[in-house]
Amino acid sequence: MPHAKPALLSSFNQRLDLVQPSAIRAFDNEVSAIPNILKLTLGEPDFNVPEHIKQAAVKSITDNDSHYAASNGTLAVREAAAGFLADRYGLTYDAASEIIVTVGATEGIYTVVTSLLNPGDKVLLPTPIFPLYIPVTLVGGGEPVFIDTSANDFVLSPDMLRAAIAAHGDKIKAIVLNFPSNPTGVTYNEAEVQALAEVLRETDIVVISDEIYSELTYDASHVSMAKYLPEQTILLNGVSKSHAMTGYRIGLLAGPAELVAKLGLIHQFTITTPTNSAMAAAAEALGTAAGKADTLAMKSEYQARRDFVYQTMTALGFEVPKPAGAFYIFAKIPADFTQDDVAFARDLAEKNQVAFVPGSAFGPGGEGYVRLSYAASMATLQEAMSRLTAYILAGRDD
Repeated sequence: MPHAKPALLSSFNQRLDLVQPSAIRAFDNEVSAIPNILKLTLGEPDFNVPEHIKQAAVKSITDNDSHYAASNGTLAVREAAAGFLADRYGLTYDAASEIIVTVGATEGIYTVVTSLLNPGDKVLLPTPIFPLYIPVTLVGGGEPVFIDTSANDFVLSPDMLRAAIAAHGDKIKAIVLNFPSNPTGVTYNEAEVQALAEVLRETDIVVISDEIYSELTYDASHVSMAKYLPEQTILLNGVSKSHAMTGYRIGLLAGPAELVAKLGLIHQFTITTPTNSAMAAAAEALGTAAGKADTLAMKSEYQARRDFVYQTMTALGFEVPKPAGAFYIFAKIPADFTQDDVAFARDLAEKNQVAFVPGSAFGPGGEGYVRLSYAASMATLQEAMSRLTAYILAGRDD
């Protein structure tokens, strides 16, 4: 087994010293060693990919669709994506010049942030937030600016946004809006989206609108930021969450052609092109009536699971903003237990073999919370809530 020459250890990009491994993955790995552990840690849908989507991938393989596709993705999947965005959200994008097919939404995040940032640029991050944005910003030479939304029920208000803009001035290059939110499940209604757009329209800030959970909204239809601010918005979406296709690794970037042309440079030199069979499956998912029906069936199941977990946890004394989308519960630890979320989550895992992610993994405002994913079967969730109930009751008896 070779060992690196010691002098080479100082050869890396110095910004990597600012980056820590994913706290979500680190905690998941830690608790995985506990016997009989029941993990609700990762945002991984438990559904199988619908059969007609799998068959589209198989057909791509058997048809020998094995050569390089266009860097921005096959025209078929880009046309399907354009139709999907128009049908669901009333957005108009040209398939040829305004959409890029990425290797998951995560490559889309990397592509956008890397393309935009120069050293010293600032990125506004309303927190708690999906933590990937933080290291990507740091490695890109940028500075994350956190806006803690916990005092406002995890909703970024126009006043909070104006204050952050006033405090950091023209060094702000971009803002990330992730809704429905990972980790809170909070989303924005039409009036709230429009109000934020009015503030941002007066600036030159690029809006990175991460709407990967847009198909999983429960109480109202999703409203995209691109509806009100298309000239400044780079939209992220994909099929991972909507169609349980996390392993297929297909995401979408959409925006004005002039911006997308720039993004295409980093995308092209990073991954060359996505996988053909996965793109064929995504075209089926996004471009057919059957694909739309698939999402509706999954969403109905998620909503029932949400209601069960929400009711159970609130009855146990957790404060929970009722999720309007995605498939997460972000719960405030009851006041009669430690507010050290890492210690609480670790103790729960060790004593009762059920694992949630500590809320501090998601940035300022997440301290004292835990996140669990209800993208699991009802039987699994019932067992998890039974174990959680036993832990809480035992803790109160001590």
